[in-house]
Amino acid sequence: MRLRSESALAPLGLRPRHLVALTVLRDHGSPTQQALAAALRTDRTNLIGLLNELEAEELVARRRSSEDRRRHFVELTDDGTERLAQAEAALATTEDEVLGALTVDQRETLYQLLAQATGSHVVDCATAAADDLSSRDC
Repeated sequence: MRLRSESALAPLGLRPRHLVALTVLRDHGSPTQQALAAALRTDRTNLIGLLNELEAEELVARRRSSEDRRRHFVELTDDGTERLAQAEAALATTEDEVLGALTVDQRETLYQLLAQATGSHVVDCATAAADDLSSRDC
């Protein structure tokens, strides 16, 4: 599934890490770079590289906080929203190809088992980080 997903994203100029960042931005608004780094569970150096790539494609924009010039907020652009929608459509097609032998109920069971296996704590940490809440327990 990973290889097929990467192949589906490549024509859009995206990699899985781009997709995850764009999805977090869509789902959580405009977090600070620090909160986004925590949500993505990456260090600031790697985040800067990721944001540089996304910004070069005009998929995200960074803006400096008017209250604290050291803080930057990251926003999903209209182009980023469109590219994310294209990526999700491509991935849905890939998922249908891979999981086509499963019924809707079987897929739902699979998704629930995968969510259980990964644990909801990770999702809670992403939400806390994206909302600029404390993520020290993550």
